[in-house]
Amino acid sequence: MRRRAWKAAALATGLAMVFTVQSCKVSYSFSGVNISKDVKTYSVDYFPNRAAIVQAQLSQTFTDALIDKIQSNTGLNLDPTGGGDVTFSGEITRYETRPTAITGQERAARNRLTIAVRVKYTNAADPDLDYDTSFSRYEDYDASLSLNDVENDLIELIVENLIEDIFNKAFVNW
Repeated sequence: MRRRAWKAAALATGLAMVFTVQSCKVSYSFSGVNISKDVKTYSVDYFPNRAAIVQAQLSQTFTDALIDKIQSNTGLNLDPTGGGDVTFSGEITRYETRPTAITGQERAARNRLTIAVRVKYTNAADPDLDYDTSFSRYEDYDASLSLNDVENDLIELIVENLIEDIFNKAFVNW
């Protein structure tokens, strides 16, 4: 009889553990992305170039890079109509190159390409996370090279860093 009571208690304990484990939901994120379960879609408006100097492909490059970053690092679906649960809009506000290091002969030794964007982020599920912020990044290059020689590579690096900053501000709460 004792043995039967012990088996019943063991079975009851085992079943209780199974139900407890099944009711728990553990989620891990190695990317650090923190998105509300209410957010399912995102929208990215085209970012027009309103800088004094307009680089022809920059708007499309930037917009596509932001879409790609969100697509590859979240489980959100793109809403091309502009009605996503989270939306990104804004404009490119600065695109300029300037000398940064002058040699003894008053010639530039290094130049700097700077790109700045204004981003308005709207989160319908949690408006406290909304922001309207400017982001700026730059890359230096040797003044013996023309901007045309290095422009595409520099734009790629700068846009990648800008997108990382924008993405982190929207989705990573460190």
